[in-house]
Amino acid sequence: MKLSTKGQYGVRAMFELAMQYGQGPVSLKLVAERQDISEHYLEQIIAGLRKAGLVNSIRGAQGGYVLARDPAEITVGDIIRVLEGPVAPVDCVNDDIPERCTRASQCISKRVWAKVRDSIEQVIDSITLADMCKDAEKMKYDEGAFMYHI
Repeated sequence: MKLSTKGQYGVRAMFELAMQYGQGPVSLKLVAERQDISEHYLEQIIAGLRKAGLVNSIRGAQGGYVLARDPAEITVGDIIRVLEGPVAPVDCVNDDIPERCTRASQCISKRVWAKVRDSIEQVIDSITLADMCKDAEKMKYDEGAFMYHI
């Protein structure tokens, strides 16, 4: 499975909103600048995330976007499925598509693809935006961003 830029940028945008969680609405311009994403493309991505109920928009001069739920309640899998669709590497293991293959009951490769799908889902569903925020803080610490000299 290869993610498009839509999925990659969507995760980055949601991470940025998670880093700002609880501090009020965040403008798309700020998200675009911090995550190096085209603002126009980001508008399209956020529209899908808003429609799916993962983000809320706040109107007005101080408006912007906020996560619809706590970062600990939103997984990378939630974001990927909204923006990319099912995680299945081939149609025969996509639960959203009715069985098409006449060989499905005796096809050994279908089992391989199901294991690939299950493995990917296990990983992306186990990582929350809160986990990503913790990892980012740890990276800053590991890189010496919090180095204090007395």
